[in-house]
Amino acid sequence: MKKKWSCLAICCLATLLLSVDLTVLHLALPRLVADLGASSTQLLWIGDVYGFALAGLLITMGNVGDRVGRKRLLLMGAVAFAAASAVTAYAPNPELLIAARALLGVAGATIMPSTLSIIRNVFTEPAERTTAVGIWSGMSAAGFALGPVVGGLLLDHFWWGSVFLINLPIMALIVVAGVRVLPESRNPSPGRIDLLSVALSFAGIVAVIYAVKEAADKGLAHVDVPVAGLLGVGCLLAFVLRQTRLAEPLIDVRLFRRRAFSASIGTNLLAIFTMMAMSLIFAWYFQLVLGWSPLQAGLAGLPGGLSGAIGGVLAGSLVNLIGRNGVVALGLLMNAGAFFFYSTLGLKVSYPVMACAMIVGGMGIGLAFTVNNDNVLATAPKERAGAAAAVSETSFELGGALGIAILGTLLNSTYAGRLQVPAGVPDEAARESIAGALTVAESLPAAQAGQLVVAAREAFVEAVSVTALTTSAMLVVVAALALAGLRGVPKVIPEEDLARTH
Repeated sequence: MKKKWSCLAICCLATLLLSVDLTVLHLALPRLVADLGASSTQLLWIGDVYGFALAGLLITMGNVGDRVGRKRLLLMGAVAFAAASAVTAYAPNPELLIAARALLGVAGATIMPSTLSIIRNVFTEPAERTTAVGIWSGMSAAGFALGPVVGGLLLDHFWWGSVFLINLPIMALIVVAGVRVLPESRNPSPGRIDLLSVALSFAGIVAVIYAVKEAADKGLAHVDVPVAGLLGVGCLLAFVLRQTRLAEPLIDVRLFRRRAFSASIGTNLLAIFTMMAMSLIFAWYFQLVLGWSPLQAGLAGLPGGLSGAIGGVLAGSLVNLIGRNGVVALGLLMNAGAFFFYSTLGLKVSYPVMACAMIVGGMGIGLAFTVNNDNVLATAPKERAGAAAAVSETSFELGGALGIAILGTLLNSTYAGRLQVPAGVPDEAARESIAGALTVAESLPAAQAGQLVVAAREAFVEAVSVTALTTSAMLVVVAALALAGLRGVPKVIPEEDLARTH
């Protein structure tokens, strides 16, 4: 029993670090504008390329773990993640930083599905499994909140690259402890990995994401946007068709016939879509509108993530009261209410009231993610745990990356459209982003600078309101879909029912 929870602790530490890495750079983005001269498009790529690389390779790496061993893949990934972190910390320009963040995503893709599949194989009793997944989900949510805090602490004293160097000692601890504690598990008869399926899945996911990003940024007039979109959709359709014909597919598409599986995957994707975007928006709002330091901004976002961990732990008990669909729908509605409050933010804010909204929203996300992740693991056989975990994590990372790309672009375009630039001020640079406008203001006479700063902050607050209202409405719709999609899923999904299709 003690060894089970030691395994969970190692898996949670790895997941916590990967989640921290998704948000730790958000507070550093204003500095990247000044230090590296990054454009608004480059800032979006720096923020989301890590998630894109993760999403593109998770399916492949989940299958690799099933074949070579989940423990072995996790430890190899931890070493690679530490090495990529060192490269990222010392990137001298935006282009190399984007490439290094992509390498971090590749390394992270080996770790993410390994942690969840190890938990699936260690905790075989349904109630224990739900509790373990809840703690794991809570650590993932906590990582989102701790990222800005860790980033703020480091940015108050060091340069932006220091936010990545903290990965090295933690990954070293995971490797040393993992060698001693983690059990090895793999599919006893895995078959060969189909390389064409690997290529199709990666190309499809990356091309679709590229098309969405560029369409939001440039519009559909640029020829590369529809070409990438058609290529991506075509590759994904070919991938799905190929899986139905393989004896050992990367994804057993029959799993999607199970409502507990398909509804949970879809709900997770749309929920994290909203969560990641607001994490980025808050980083800008606290620093550039309210004028708080990076550390203050990081601490301000902490209640949401910590309450997510609490929601994860409470999810198992609530399932017994209102069912799996009820818990997921409740969690999403709680988060929708929080986003509605965020749409009322102005140039000044009552932080205690805002913290209450963060706690409600964070706890709701913890409830939804825990039940959805447990649904996915419970409906897949143990020998395919890595592949099932990879599908869940792919929806998680893809949703987060798309959230930053689409909602981040909505924020930027609304800001640019609402900004009233004072006469004589460089229009294009000020409309790039609020950070760009404040940088321009530093070189202007005092009167003009003051006008531009006020105008930029007002436009940004209006953009936050539009983005938050859009997000709130989306979450209400997703909650209704989850309530219907998960209806009839049993409160306890026993081990002996896992092989059944329904």
